[in-house]
Amino acid sequence: MHIEPPLEFLESRTYDEINVGDSSSLVRTLRAEDVRLFALMSGDMNPSLANGEFTHSGLFQDFIAHGMWCASLLSTMLGTQFPGPGTVLIDSSLHFARPVAIGDTITVTVTVGRKFSRNRHIVLDCACFNQDHLQVVSGSAEVLAPIEKIRVKRKAMPEITISDKYARLQVLVARAEGLAPIDMAVVHPCDRESLKGALLAAEAKLIEPILIGPEQRIRAVAADNGLDLKQYRVVNVRHSHESAAMAVTLVRSGDAEALMKGSLHT
Repeated sequence: MHIEPPLEFLESRTYDEINVGDSSSLVRTLRAEDVRLFALMSGDMNPSLANGEFTHSGLFQDFIAHGMWCASLLSTMLGTQFPGPGTVLIDSSLHFARPVAIGDTITVTVTVGRKFSRNRHIVLDCACFNQDHLQVVSGSAEVLAPIEKIRVKRKAMPEITISDKYARLQVLVARAEGLAPIDMAVVHPCDRESLKGALLAAEAKLIEPILIGPEQRIRAVAADNGLDLKQYRVVNVRHSHESAAMAVTLVRSGDAEALMKGSLHT
């Protein structure tokens, strides 16, 4: 008998309600967010799973899931659907036949193979197939089935957003590729980070920096940190307030197109 889970509730099947041959399935589609979230949760940043440079060879033709992602689907099946709440996983053995790529739809099916009345253990055959009906995972799981029925209301899962500031920055930089660098008034770049940031933006051909501040101090920061000012324009002023005023003047006159904040406090 194939077991269909209730939609509103999580309800277990007790050992006595389960028969050899009973089965149940769930279906999930792998998203890019799933791969990133699984990597963050597990700490597995294996480049063969997250970097196209490693995956575009042999069987691995696309970004692929961690093998244990499919195993986690089996765990979800056992703990929430069949047998359901109250199930305890005792042992499992899985064989990973082929990779799962982003966009693949995986059908997980467990089928009761054996029952042991002396300890209420159940052995289930486990199989995962993709949308092309190719088997990606096979194996078995031994569980301790619940003795009493458990029925709980199904909770809505929260939406999880992974914030990757560097990835967003890369998107913005890519959009600017091929455009002419803008004249940027860099206000008081008198410490390592503010000066280095402006120079990196210049190297990326995003800006043509106009460095505004005490020239001697700016050049000392560059020398102390091995930064090359090349032939970038330096506008010498006495202090940070004058730097800010000069930057505004340059923008208003059309000599600069935008402002970049340096090490002054505002």
